[in-house]
Amino acid sequence: MNNKIRVIADCHIPFLQGTIDNIATVTYLAASEISNRTVKDADALLIRTRTHCNESLLNSSKVQFIGTATIGYDHIDTQYCLQKGIVWKNAPGCNAASVAQYIVAALLYMARKHSLSLTESTIGIIGVGHVGKQVAQMAETLGMRVLLNDPPRQEKEDLPHFVSIHEIAEKANFISYHTPYTNSGVYPTHHLFDQVYCKQLKKKPIIINAARGEIVDTTTLLNALHTRTITDCVLDCWENEPHISATLAQQAGIATPHIAGYSADGKATATRMMITALTDYFGINIQKINPFSIPLPIKSSIFATSNQMQDALYELVSQTYPILQESCQLKNDVSAFEYLRNHYPIRREFFAYTVHVKKQQLHVVPILQQLGFNIQYT
Repeated sequence: MNNKIRVIADCHIPFLQGTIDNIATVTYLAASEISNRTVKDADALLIRTRTHCNESLLNSSKVQFIGTATIGYDHIDTQYCLQKGIVWKNAPGCNAASVAQYIVAALLYMARKHSLSLTESTIGIIGVGHVGKQVAQMAETLGMRVLLNDPPRQEKEDLPHFVSIHEIAEKANFISYHTPYTNSGVYPTHHLFDQVYCKQLKKKPIIINAARGEIVDTTTLLNALHTRTITDCVLDCWENEPHISATLAQQAGIATPHIAGYSADGKATATRMMITALTDYFGINIQKINPFSIPLPIKSSIFATSNQMQDALYELVSQTYPILQESCQLKNDVSAFEYLRNHYPIRREFFAYTVHVKKQQLHVVPILQQLGFNIQYT
């Protein structure tokens, strides 16, 4: 039975090719090639966010199972799948550490650009799921004051330390969004950052969106930059992807093509979770799956020249993740958005690096260890 399973898989899912070919007949296609015609005889789909699983795609198909190598699943029509008995699985938390690494890099860059001390700054985190929790931990490690907002969690869990988005508007120097995208229900996240919310801002914050593009209203953000209602913005997610606003890309301090969660480690975790869900559903022996390994960093030993805490952290994080370089690539050609996503280079998380520390830098060690770096004393 196992060899008869027919799988259509996005060819850009990292590390997937060759892993399940022993237990299934796999056809690897670009997202643009995954259509009602190509999935018609498939038993399972393995996809990313670019494939919209709805009636248009799935009607009259044999698809029983959909696995998405992503945290989000707003590209899956869950109601239609429920009606048709199609099981779907996402990969919650798979890239949380990767997004947290992105946010750390962005915070340190923005602090340097605008001469800010992170230990004297407050960050408001809107959405405290898998990703938001890790971002909060990283921000606290950097010495920031952290304000948390998550109405659905607060309602369910009665969490007294959560605050309103209005308090964040009054007190935060940075506002970072980490919610799923919803446009209905009690707590819709569509345009959480809009004209009404923008008028409440008190400290000209730096806005960060590494969640979903539609959470932030493009027009409002452009106007806020123009009127200096906000100091700057870091955008990894955009409205109308991949056809994003070139004007906003040029004006954003950091502009990247929806790759915050694209560390090799996060991608590998998502792929493993998806394979496990697929094999569990079809009752396949996991032993028959071909293993894969993550390439090592080209330069895994890194050094900082500065003895000053924030400068040293900036130096080290920049060596593991050149976020400004990625931003320049997109700013140079916004039409390359999808190409940059699909051809993203290997990025390893902090734990793949060893920091060589001198005696005069020992005060930085506890923070480096909390961020996940390995330490070598020199």
